[in-house]
Amino acid sequence: MATETSSPAPASAPAQVDRAAIEHIVRRVAREYLDQRDRKAEPASPGCASNPELFSTPEAATVKEEICAVGRKLWLRQFVDGNGGNISYRIGPNEVLCTPTLVSKFDLTPDDICMVDLEGNQIAGAKKATSEILLHLEIYKEVPEARGVVHCHPPHATAYAITGQVPPNLVIPEFEIFVGKVAISPYETPGTTTFARTVLPFVKRHNTVLLANHGVVCWADTVTHAEWYAEVLETYCWILMLAGQLGAPIAHIPEQKGLELLARKKRHGLPDARFETGRADECLSTDPEAQLTAQPDNALLVDPAHAARAEFEALVESITEATVRALSGEI
Repeated sequence: MATETSSPAPASAPAQVDRAAIEHIVRRVAREYLDQRDRKAEPASPGCASNPELFSTPEAATVKEEICAVGRKLWLRQFVDGNGGNISYRIGPNEVLCTPTLVSKFDLTPDDICMVDLEGNQIAGAKKATSEILLHLEIYKEVPEARGVVHCHPPHATAYAITGQVPPNLVIPEFEIFVGKVAISPYETPGTTTFARTVLPFVKRHNTVLLANHGVVCWADTVTHAEWYAEVLETYCWILMLAGQLGAPIAHIPEQKGLELLARKKRHGLPDARFETGRADECLSTDPEAQLTAQPDNALLVDPAHAARAEFEALVESITEATVRALSGEI
């Protein structure tokens, strides 16, 4: 008598895998890991240890008041909204006073101010430091003479930033002296190390950078002076837009007169990329792509941030592909 044997159950079909969801998770985890790795890898200034006592000095008290005053100016001029924008001051070799997160710049009080070290570790202050302090720290580390940094979103200057343009030069003398040639950095997610480093190709030859699809960042020897540069840039962009509505071409300052302004600017110790070329008229165009050959520091094609981003995207693609294949039963 033959015995009956049971047939094995048919294998179930592999479940559908949501590739987009997997890629989203991989991207988020990879960014968090790289940000944490980069913060740990960045060395402190040679011989510098954090000094929390600086937070309670008379100098710190004066700077805290100045930061609050600048915050109110930014809000009253509508350069920031909600809790937007941030302000900082390098008070020591390894110590930076800064605004907290989630506080309107109009409502700032000295008790709100925080202190971090050059690696972004908070060392003083009751409130949490702004998440975008990494941008300020990259500037301080690259430009030792920078003491104050202001980031904000003035409407007319930001309009240039979201259209990928920079304002032309040789129109108004005061702009040439205090700001002059403006750079525009590539877009990255705010609050990340990658975003902070987008300004590195520009900071030594500029004191003002347009942040693509975001706003502006300015730095100087004081917080107040950095805020002045934001005002000068915003008013300049506003005037250019008004002039554009008149239907007549904008008259530019002659090249020789522009060189006189550059000479005066150099005597004031202010940075300008045109010092190296000796040409005052090299950035009349508002198209950053047209300026690449004339602006060695604005060459986005060789920007290390772009190379890092390409490597990151390749890594995300590789991990996502391997994960999808594993979940689909292919490996």
